[in-house]
Amino acid sequence: MKVRVLGCSGAIARECRTTSFLIDDDVLVDAGTGVGDLSLEEMAGIGDVLLSHSHLDHVAALPLMIDTIASQLTEPVRIHALAGTIAALRAHIFNDVIWPDFSRIPTPANPFVTFHELKVGQTLEIKGKSIEVLPAVHTVPAVGFSVAAGKGCWVFTGDTERNPAFWERINHMNVAALVIETAFSNRELDLARRSLHLSPVSLAEELDCIDKDQRFPIYITHTKPAETDLIMREIQKFDQTQPCGRHVAHDIRWLRAGQVFDL
Repeated sequence: MKVRVLGCSGAIARECRTTSFLIDDDVLVDAGTGVGDLSLEEMAGIGDVLLSHSHLDHVAALPLMIDTIASQLTEPVRIHALAGTIAALRAHIFNDVIWPDFSRIPTPANPFVTFHELKVGQTLEIKGKSIEVLPAVHTVPAVGFSVAAGKGCWVFTGDTERNPAFWERINHMNVAALVIETAFSNRELDLARRSLHLSPVSLAEELDCIDKDQRFPIYITHTKPAETDLIMREIQKFDQTQPCGRHVAHDIRWLRAGQVFDL
């Protein structure tokens, strides 16, 4: 299984694309601006889209992608999301005001997209991939995802703040790689808490929830472009000079667009 990072930035700037991952060329996890770097043929190969939540940086490219490939579709693109996310998409994007309602055109019986409700704890089998829906704690209904591959799992937290239920589940998994958000630096700690995002100080507390016998690479995503260097310096400082309570230093790396996980 391959996971290609299309976008992993918390905002836009030159060479900064927002969150989107392509799994094995046919499943999209989130649909941020990184989708725009796909070719027409690559977009047309996507049959399923899993959305972590409804915020614009995670769904911005979805209506445009569907419009791009609509003429090539032989069946609807299946959009998998929480009920609250689906409701937000219907009310605010596919509403015939911001964008056409692709769930009803060209006809209600033969639409360009169909919506499929997710629930936390659910496991989906999609084109040979086993995908588990994980809990997240954010300002809107949100989830993360785990994708099983071989003997390990690729895990994406989605946008989240402190999340004990997530770690309870992760500690019972064989994790091959963890992608976790850290949107703000410590100087923006109050903003991070209000918007339910992580900062390095809260990330340190979260990583202390990992069982001491668990060892896997941790990739930092969703950093704000203006703060990326500072965030990574602050993470490096806590991880090297102030290890977690169990005195375990972590293998922490910065996620970059274009990276490929080969699992």
